[in-house]
Amino acid sequence: FCRVDPYGFERPEDFDYASYEAFFSRYLVVLTRRAIKWSKLLKGNNSIQKSLKVKRYIRKGIPNEHRALVWMIVSGAQANMEQNPGYYHRLLEGEKNAKLLEAIKTDMNRTFPDNVKFRKTADPCLQHTLYNVLVAYGHHNKAVGYCQGMNFIAGYLILITKNEEESFWLLDALIGRILPDYYSPAMLGLKTDQEVLGELVKMKVPAVAELMERHGVMWTLVVSRWFICLFIDILPVETVLRIWDCLFYEGSKIIFRVALTLIKQNQAFILEATNFPDICDKFKQITKGTFVTECHSFMQKIFTDPGSLSMATINKLRETCREKLLSQG
Repeated sequence: FCRVDPYGFERPEDFDYASYEAFFSRYLVVLTRRAIKWSKLLKGNNSIQKSLKVKRYIRKGIPNEHRALVWMIVSGAQANMEQNPGYYHRLLEGEKNAKLLEAIKTDMNRTFPDNVKFRKTADPCLQHTLYNVLVAYGHHNKAVGYCQGMNFIAGYLILITKNEEESFWLLDALIGRILPDYYSPAMLGLKTDQEVLGELVKMKVPAVAELMERHGVMWTLVVSRWFICLFIDILPVETVLRIWDCLFYEGSKIIFRVALTLIKQNQAFILEATNFPDICDKFKQITKGTFVTECHSFMQKIFTDPGSLSMATINKLRETCREKLLSQG
């Protein structure tokens, strides 16, 4: 048994190798089939037009060998990189903000301590790459600068793209366009979306919403890390990557689909909770086990379980939740 997964993460002591093997042998067949279809779709010409077919392909998962390229294209990061040649390197060569550098340095050793590729002893050590990407981004987007959580996202991007500049442009796509205002100092977008999730749960899983209210558990307590880290360190790596495939193509509503599916699937389990700490504990437990490891069936579920969820609904909820937050502020 391999103690380290293909992405460099050490598996926990209690890792269930047997059920993982069983799942992966089935999943490998799916991946092989998908890889052939993707190679035909891309035909070596590195461009993809948005279409129902492409959306369907992406929902079924992008094979790892094509993942970086497809993320770059569908997120708009590729176009931005091509329109700004040399920009990334100029950011690294320019004047630096000492406070920003200090904040980023502090987080270096805290980023994926369980990943062998981010260890100081690794060769190459990805900490250096990660540092560069975050420093460049902090100077590119001064309104955001650097905020905890960004290190994990940039780290994942580096593991997939194996390319510093591409990771920078993908980070820009996520923070600048796909996620509304999650990492700005006031984190208004993040706080808004947690409230939006609460409203969606009221609509779609009312019993859970009622339980939370009865025990005075605020949504931010149980889901803020889901949103900030985009499920990194919450769900298994393969599952996170499949979620990101859709996130880059379909945008932030994917996060709500995942969150609602986790809550809906585990409704009975969550409702067993009888007090505040119990509820928090249940929310930790629902992100583990076979349901989330079987990423292929999990991804099918996120598009069926929560029912219809339009961007119009989300935007309307965002407006009312944001106004409420601002009036409280």
